[in-house]
Formats: sequence, C-alpha cells, structure tokens
Amino acid sequence: MNGTAPAAMFKHIVMWDLRADTPEQKARATQFVKQQFESLRGQVPGLLRIEVGVDSSRVAYACDVVLYSEFDSQASLDGYATHPAHLRVREALGDLRIARHQVDYACPLSTAPAAEIADVAPSRSIG
Repeated sequence: MNGTAPAAMFKHIVMWDLRADTPEQKARATQFVKQQFESLRGQVPGLLRIEVGVDSSRVAYACDVVLYSEFDSQASLDGYATHPAHLRVREALGDLRIARHQVDYACPLSTAPAAEIADVAPSRSIG
C-alpha cells in the first residue's frame, strides 16, 4: 500500500433460493447457509464485513437468503472467490442452493458526514 486511504469499498451481494420440501427443511437450510458464511469472518484477507440475512417476508418472489459483504479492494474481492475457506463453504453447501443472483460494485468512500452525503427521497413501493 502507498499509505493513502482507499477511494472505494467493494461490495458483494448474493441472494439464493434454497432446496427444501418442507418449511422445517427450509428453516434448517437457511440456518446452515447463514452459519457457513458467518464462519468466514476473520479468515479472508480484505473481507471487512459479512452479514447473512434470512428472508422474513415469505412472499413467493423473495429469495431465501442474502449475503452482504464488503471488501477493501477489488483484489480482495477477487481473492475471496478462490480462497480456501470460501471454497470449503461452497463445497459444504453443495446443491442446497437452487437459484443464485449476484451483484458486485464499487462504492466510493466519502469523508463527508452521513447527513451530507445525499438527500434521500422517501422510498416508494413498486408493485
């Protein structure tokens, strides 16, 4: 590193639908996925934050689980894909995941206080 602060944080968001025949199987599967990904904390260089959420809406079009993670660089995000700890998690999950959606993006860092970053409009429901 050259001693300067990074200009961006890199976010990796993945959503899955899980294989299950009953609500009980779905609950066990979601907790297993959550535990597996949370076990990566502190194991992957450059992984700053990892959060796993389980859907509570229960609407038909919702995914079952979402992974939200932040990396200190694109190189760290790239390295995560082939890191042995991540590969162990992927192997442990096997074919439990039946659909996958992913978005990776750079998020510029700002030195402005959060209140000054953006004027956020109220959210609207898109139906």
